[in-house]
Amino acid sequence: MSRQAVLFESVHAVADAALLAAGLTLSRHAGALAPAELHPALADAAVAGIRSRTKMTEAALDAAPNLLTLGCFCIGTNQVDLGAAARRGIPVFNGPFGNTRSVAELTLASTIMLMRGVPRRSLAALRGEWQKSADGSHEVRGKKLGIIGYGNIGSQLSVLASALGMHVYFYDVEPKLAHGNARSVASLDELLEKSDVVTIHVPSLPSTANMIDAAAISKMKPGAIFINQARGDLVDIEALCAALESGHLAGAAVDVFPVEPASKSEAFVSPLQQFENVILTPHVGGSTLEAQAAIGEDVARKLARFIQQGTTKGAVNVPNIDPGPLAPGRTRLLSFHGNAPGYLTRLNDAISASGANVAAQHLETSGDIGFVAADLEGDLPAAFIDHVRALDGSVRARLVS
Repeated sequence: MSRQAVLFESVHAVADAALLAAGLTLSRHAGALAPAELHPALADAAVAGIRSRTKMTEAALDAAPNLLTLGCFCIGTNQVDLGAAARRGIPVFNGPFGNTRSVAELTLASTIMLMRGVPRRSLAALRGEWQKSADGSHEVRGKKLGIIGYGNIGSQLSVLASALGMHVYFYDVEPKLAHGNARSVASLDELLEKSDVVTIHVPSLPSTANMIDAAAISKMKPGAIFINQARGDLVDIEALCAALESGHLAGAAVDVFPVEPASKSEAFVSPLQQFENVILTPHVGGSTLEAQAAIGEDVARKLARFIQQGTTKGAVNVPNIDPGPLAPGRTRLLSFHGNAPGYLTRLNDAISASGANVAAQHLETSGDIGFVAADLEGDLPAAFIDHVRALDGSVRARLVS
């Protein structure tokens, strides 16, 4: 009986080829499902693919007893209980690079539109007003762009902005190699104080929650522009509104919000809707066909490699190993287990008792979980995998041949 892959939220069709090649049958759902529908849909799934709206809680994972691996066809994994997945031996993969260019382009486009005062003029034109004036309209050439977070998106943005003649500065909590003419600054305050445009590209963590608050905004130059196309909980929206209302900030672009509609049928409400000098977009920073195709291919390949080879390289919640292709005539044992002394000894004793020979073995541990891949030579007894699953400390085990 073939294993089933269940894909939600219109994962790009480019993912199908890799999953089918791994011997999986496919089932698709166009949108995110509520728990009452999601849980039954997961009942027979060996592989699940989601985007940002499907909530893989502990209850959802309990409803998927056959689930071997989970793919987040997006950058973030906040929608998944990663600890619960790890405790069940379910590696979670994402696509951290696929939409880098798309987000960087939207940020740069937003910078240009805000520096030119386009949102206000566009709304006026839609009302029939003709605001032909250079007041408050500037080129980006020669202006200072401050990037908070110099990861994949921040560094890509710095290259694009430098090509337009902007002076790029960045701040990151870790040392990063500057691209082109970009320059690192020593502190967040320094970046805020010197930049004409500030854009933030950091993950959602307890340490980054509301990091752009009233105090941080007050340090920005009068007339500066602020952009958040990263995560909705990074910015104090009320403080941002106050800065726009007072005129301290000349404009803002926001693509992510603390509270977002659960579906297209739910109304979007934000205090930022009162301003004409803002660009509000519905969490579409990475929503281009090119980005979705790149992510679809990347994540599907990771899922397929785990199913076929047991490769966890790129997983965000379990130890990463890459045992490579399985040699002909061998059987690969894949075993997630509790990270405690004695398990590997018990496992190898079981292998020895089976009469098999260990031809290769890879082991990594992280936190409370360990993962071992052992390539075995020789015929295995029919009850061998059941014996491994019954070992003290075993979490999940399967064979690949």
